[in-house]
Amino acid sequence: MMSYRPYQQILRRTSRQIRVGKVLVGGDAPISVQTMTNTPTEDAKATIEQIRRCELAGVDIVRVSVPTEESTAALHEIVREVNVPVVADVHFHYKRAIEAAEAGAACLRINPGNIGSKERVKEVVKAARDHDCAIRIGVNAGSLEKHLLEKYGEPNPEALVESALWHAAHLLDEGFDRFKISVKASDVFLAVAAYQQLAEQCDHPLHIGITEAGGKRAGTVKSAIGLGSLLWAGIGDTLRVSLSAEPEEEVAVGWELLKSLHLRHRGVKVISCPSCARQGFDVIRTVEKLEERLAHISEPISLSIIGCVVNGPGEALMTDIGLTGGGAGTHMVYGMGKQSHTVKTEEMVEHIVGLVEARAEAMKAAKAAEAVAGEKQAAE
Repeated sequence: MMSYRPYQQILRRTSRQIRVGKVLVGGDAPISVQTMTNTPTEDAKATIEQIRRCELAGVDIVRVSVPTEESTAALHEIVREVNVPVVADVHFHYKRAIEAAEAGAACLRINPGNIGSKERVKEVVKAARDHDCAIRIGVNAGSLEKHLLEKYGEPNPEALVESALWHAAHLLDEGFDRFKISVKASDVFLAVAAYQQLAEQCDHPLHIGITEAGGKRAGTVKSAIGLGSLLWAGIGDTLRVSLSAEPEEEVAVGWELLKSLHLRHRGVKVISCPSCARQGFDVIRTVEKLEERLAHISEPISLSIIGCVVNGPGEALMTDIGLTGGGAGTHMVYGMGKQSHTVKTEEMVEHIVGLVEARAEAMKAAKAAEAVAGEKQAAE
């Protein structure tokens, strides 16, 4: 996406485009955000409910693990009841991949290092072709093929890339090119180096991630370093932030990464100060409340919450709505970079929520009107 300032431009790597259900991956398609369910897939009701929560958070694609026949059986209902493409995560048992394709999965994630022989991979490819599935070749530093570990002595970038391209060649030999590739590792240096090398050696779309990154805070930092480095370099067509946290949190962090780099825009982008003794109101608690109250907004809106006048007016110039702390419990509200009116501390949160919601509704109405005008023009 072209940024409005030259130093904010990110030139994305050129990749071929594939389709995962209704979502395009690669080429000029937006970078999609993925997560993975942690409910027992056999419990279709719980899994559907979790996916719906992820949909509200803005997920584009959801992966579910299918280790048993019961889980692939449940996939029929899960796929039917959700609004995003479902990727079936398959390890060890290639028959689960075939069953998942038959159940309506939009993509099959296979780890060639543990899926079995070339013949088994061939059967999985046939199922994918027969049932309109994409495939993700998921190479992982923790499950590399034995011959590559013997060759390189340890998981390294060269081993991950060789594994990925070796299996890509198998799919291409079968005349199947509707696949994306990941080369994940829990070590940020290893993962980033592997993706950089892979990006130079092929034009397949890349699914990026730092696997087993850790808990909510540590994993977010680790993912931001690794995925941020790749995205800034233009590498990555779809991503998952892997956290020991609920899937909705992975989605939220994924979106924050893309928003920070101006690669995608969704929901309220809050610009807030770290707070200090100059603050005219409790910035930390105010931001917490606003983030919670505005989590349902999907329209791209920027909001600055600054505790005092040192940086407040300047930040407000660059955001849709701004709030700057003042004295005696009275604070300045800005709209589209201009001073608008004041608000008292006790009314502040409700007032800002109302302003953001009103702007979101106006944006929705404008978008709907534009769509109607477009349809009318096309009809003429």
